[in-house]
Amino acid sequence: MTLGALGVAERIQARRPQMSDAMAKIAALLVEHPTAPLEMSITELAAQAGTSAATVTRFCRLIGYSGYVPLRVGVAADVGRGDVHASWHADIGKSFDPDDTSSDVLHALLGSHTRAVQATASSVDLEQMDRIATAIATCRHLDIYGIGGSGLMADELQSRLYRIGLSAHAWTEVHAGLASAAIQDETCVALAISNTGRTTETIQMLGQANSSGAFSVALTNRPDSPLAAVAHEHVVAAAPEEYLQPDDLSAKHSQLFLLDLIYLLVAQQDFARTTTKLAASAMAVLPHRKSVRTRSRTQ
Repeated sequence: MTLGALGVAERIQARRPQMSDAMAKIAALLVEHPTAPLEMSITELAAQAGTSAATVTRFCRLIGYSGYVPLRVGVAADVGRGDVHASWHADIGKSFDPDDTSSDVLHALLGSHTRAVQATASSVDLEQMDRIATAIATCRHLDIYGIGGSGLMADELQSRLYRIGLSAHAWTEVHAGLASAAIQDETCVALAISNTGRTTETIQMLGQANSSGAFSVALTNRPDSPLAAVAHEHVVAAAPEEYLQPDDLSAKHSQLFLLDLIYLLVAQQDFARTTTKLAASAMAVLPHRKSVRTRSRTQ
């Protein structure tokens, strides 16, 4: 097949049957992040894909470029010649069109979010979740790691577990997270959240906690991700690849669904402690909540 007239995505698709496993990882990265070569050096892209710079070079040659620089030129050309609708579909996804009615958007969005949660629920390993909940409920300390949007998920879980008496801390900055991970031990649990499972800082923090002896858990939507590889347990949050990957909110809803399940299973482990702590915290904030007043209507 002649590749000269094809864009980068088309070249990747055409040569996929000939790719090794390592090259397939690069292909998957470029399909998900088409502009990655414009933002990363060859070594950075190789690290992100979990392969080597030499493999990236071989990948470039396989799809018809003499090296990484010509690949970057090809990516830039694709970006430059893409029309408005192509850009929309690349960033937002094929499930939505700019001319859709608000009703169309609503129903497509509802379908996407519903499928994400249903797919997540259908694949839950309840024995695994019970193991994780027991480990968290009985640990000396829980570290939770997440960067960016996943950091918000980490903060949410930490806040809820802390309120029912668990010693937990959410780390969303790698230096502080690594320092904490280094002092964990076999009495601790470390949980890392990353949609793609390829966020370098999150991988580093969980890897350090694992090396320190903590029981490590990864929550991602990629079973074969580098983050999953460094964890004792891996929990999958399904995310339909229809729009705004890896930042779409359907992925966040899948994560929240699993984190909510973990929280409730942990809360069940010590019912007396949970209810006592919740009651105490509710009473503490009660004076800061306005009472609901009813007004009688004059007939």
